[in-house]
Amino acid sequence: MIIKRFRAENFRNIEKCDIEFSPGVNLLYGKNAQGKTNVVEGIYYFSRGKSFRGREDKELIRFGCEGFRIFAEYESDVGRETLEYAMFGKERLRKKNDYKISKVTEMIGSFKAVLFYPDDLGLVKDGPEERRGFLNVAASACYTPYIKYYSDYKKALENRNCILKMMQKGLYIDNRELQSWSESMAEYASHIYLFRKDYVSRLSKYAGKILKDISDGGEELSLCYESGISEEIEDRAEVKAEYVKILTSSLDREIAAGVTLFGPHRDDLEIRINGKSARSFASQGQQRSIVLALKLSEGEVVKEICGEYPVFLFDDVLSELDERRRQYVLSEIGERQIIITCCDKNECVGFTDNEIEVSGGQYVSAHR
Repeated sequence: MIIKRFRAENFRNIEKCDIEFSPGVNLLYGKNAQGKTNVVEGIYYFSRGKSFRGREDKELIRFGCEGFRIFAEYESDVGRETLEYAMFGKERLRKKNDYKISKVTEMIGSFKAVLFYPDDLGLVKDGPEERRGFLNVAASACYTPYIKYYSDYKKALENRNCILKMMQKGLYIDNRELQSWSESMAEYASHIYLFRKDYVSRLSKYAGKILKDISDGGEELSLCYESGISEEIEDRAEVKAEYVKILTSSLDREIAAGVTLFGPHRDDLEIRINGKSARSFASQGQQRSIVLALKLSEGEVVKEICGEYPVFLFDDVLSELDERRRQYVLSEIGERQIIITCCDKNECVGFTDNEIEVSGGQYVSAHR
């Protein structure tokens, strides 16, 4: 997958831009707060259906304006495709290949991108929520039904938690209502669990190899999806039955807590380096290597499942990597398209196909 063009109007600090990209390495460089990340944010919006920096779309509108518009033209294995999104007041306009679409979920999955930005360095050291978020985004790009199951799961979880809070306060609740939401949660959870388990298995295979390459064979990486379900169970009906059993047996504890204590919303991705917990024992350099391996592997899994590489977006992270890791990223491009932002273009000397100077929301390209 190759993005060919990105256009934006009144998006963040961009009044208007029309940027063309090359296959290979594209570099956006310039001083801080000039608009480099805004381009990455706009491109990634089409992959995830929302910004990775702001909670609400209104935060994306250029100061003093009433709305914004972004557009992407890209090539996939089916040929030329386009996506467009505009927001003016409460109105939303979404288009795919010039045809209107009504839901953001119809946009997600069409354009695939992997994002690596400074906050991702917390994937190893931060809490389970960071790793669950990583799994949700990554799995959504590979398994079309995943986002619907996860959305339905969250709704069921919210309703079940509401009932548990009422029971915690001593209010009478018909047990059949609680059982109904528990059954719904178990149904959706069984799908989520199997998607995540399959994804982690594929991810671990690539990440282990990449980390070995980065470390000259000196470090081994392993990943394990941690949940309350036995790893031996692979049949979905049996997985669902296990969730029902867990939710039933833990009811007293959950009423006392007023929340659901078990399920995909509480699971974790265990990362181990050389047999030890990376969260507890990985050095700062090892953490960076692990996250780099995870992000590159994320793209490999997309290629394996979907048949083509996503676009790789590296936002202001090269400066966080030492020379060896930077060289690895830039020299192992192969079929990949990479868009990199940085302040100093010398970090990529000899590797770029397209250099774009960014200043005050203006973009000047020099194709090589």
